[in-house]
Amino acid sequence: MKLPPGDRYDTLYRNFSWQISEDFNIGRAVCDDWAARDPGRVCLEHFSPDSHHLSLTYGELAARSSSFANALSALGVGRGDRVALLLPQSFETVISHVAIYKMGAIALPLALLFGVEALEYRLKAAGAAVIVTNGFGLGRINQIRDRLPDVKHVISVEGASAGTLGFADLVSAHSSTFEIAQSGPDEPALMIFTSGTTGPPKGALHGHRVLAGHIPGMQFAHEGFPQAGDKVWTPSDWAWAGGLLNALLPSLLLGVPVASSPAQKFDADTAYRIMAEMKVRNAFIPPTALRLLKSVEEPRSKYDLVLRTIGSAGESLGRETYEWVRRTLGVTVNEFYGQTECNFVLSSSAAFGVTKAGAIGRASPGHRVAIVSNEGDELPVGEQGQIAIASPDPVMFLGYWNDPDATERKYAKGWLLTGDIGRQDAEGYVTFAGRDDDVITSSGYRIGPAEIEDCLIGHPAVQLAAAVGKPDALRTEIVKAYIVLSPGYSSSMELAAEIRDWVKTRLSMHEYPREVEFVDALPLTTTGKVIRRLLREKAAAEAKN
Repeated sequence: MKLPPGDRYDTLYRNFSWQISEDFNIGRAVCDDWAARDPGRVCLEHFSPDSHHLSLTYGELAARSSSFANALSALGVGRGDRVALLLPQSFETVISHVAIYKMGAIALPLALLFGVEALEYRLKAAGAAVIVTNGFGLGRINQIRDRLPDVKHVISVEGASAGTLGFADLVSAHSSTFEIAQSGPDEPALMIFTSGTTGPPKGALHGHRVLAGHIPGMQFAHEGFPQAGDKVWTPSDWAWAGGLLNALLPSLLLGVPVASSPAQKFDADTAYRIMAEMKVRNAFIPPTALRLLKSVEEPRSKYDLVLRTIGSAGESLGRETYEWVRRTLGVTVNEFYGQTECNFVLSSSAAFGVTKAGAIGRASPGHRVAIVSNEGDELPVGEQGQIAIASPDPVMFLGYWNDPDATERKYAKGWLLTGDIGRQDAEGYVTFAGRDDDVITSSGYRIGPAEIEDCLIGHPAVQLAAAVGKPDALRTEIVKAYIVLSPGYSSSMELAAEIRDWVKTRLSMHEYPREVEFVDALPLTTTGKVIRRLLREKAAAEAKN
């Protein structure tokens, strides 16, 4: 499952072949295999604001996860049961994940940012039997606990209380020896709910093979990863496929320490401080966070950064942000692409000769990606259509939880349809246009929001931007831009006109936003993706008035 020798994309892609053992288990691969041969090797480091940073070894992770697996077993958790993890980045989060995989149960990561309704929906849909959380999460769970009949136990990492078990108590009370379940690559291991940018979230169920499927992409995007001294950090929540599968678990499997940090609203100065103090060499930073890093002037003169690689995914990065990072941080961002259902299938890697501003990469080694019609027919080079991945593929989900009809609709003629719109050039680079629902139809043109947003971000007054279609009797839709201003700028009619002209003169007459609205914030998922559906609904309501 690892990349073959080579220093160019064509060689790597041609020579790669999948070799996943029949007894592949995520818990063993990310923990116990390393603990058996190098128990003192550091696998996790936790950033503390007071600079008293903590560390955990593979040996300690193996022992504590085995104890927790025994504890869960004693509570009645069995193979295939769902265990919800409502936790921030922490040692307890990793210990819990590893324990769940070892015992053949299914991990259900959930973001602490979810409100009570979002939590209730996911916990009910998944039929979670146990919830592991902290004090903050417990406050939310207690509001809905009487509406969660499947939940038998709630465990808090902050100690026992009325109706709640203490995480440390359970670990200390059970043996640190555990026999890992005999699982296979296709056995369910992980359920991650889709982000819900276009509709109700669905539980994407993955087998143990999903982690093996991420390894070549991780090695490719991070340019020969691992190398001596490498250390990974991401501001992304480990409850998201990006934080979990694009950073945490692949790094642990490859023996690379992962830096964690307390749950927090993203702050640029804090992010730079974490990367500097923890000596982070490899970062996974989504596009929204990269744009927010621009608020700190001359960061390399303020912080002792040792960054070797930066990967980015989740939204289109765009040319403007790509160029800013390379100019300011001295690193070429390697953008990659995937979905909760099928992740890390396209990737860039400057060191291997695959990088192009504005593109989201070429097919990662081991994956076949094409642009197809809605019916699953491959389209010619340069034609716009759905980004699709050939089935089978190790990173491909097993299906949507309890929704076979939705699973069936996800495929056509042997392709998994992403619902994302793009085009592929003669070299194989794919350019992202937007979700199928996000494409704007104006005066006969089909316009993807990504290019407009990238252009808007290039204006010095624009910190964040989203473009949607607003219904219009004459043109079907017009482009409307919602903009969060950079610090030091104030909204005005003159600035709105300036921003419209900025796009008009840089893209085309049919793509510029005919309406500009300044907002304090954009609606974002917990993964940092813009929920354009809410903005479309807002624009549609405006059009009716």
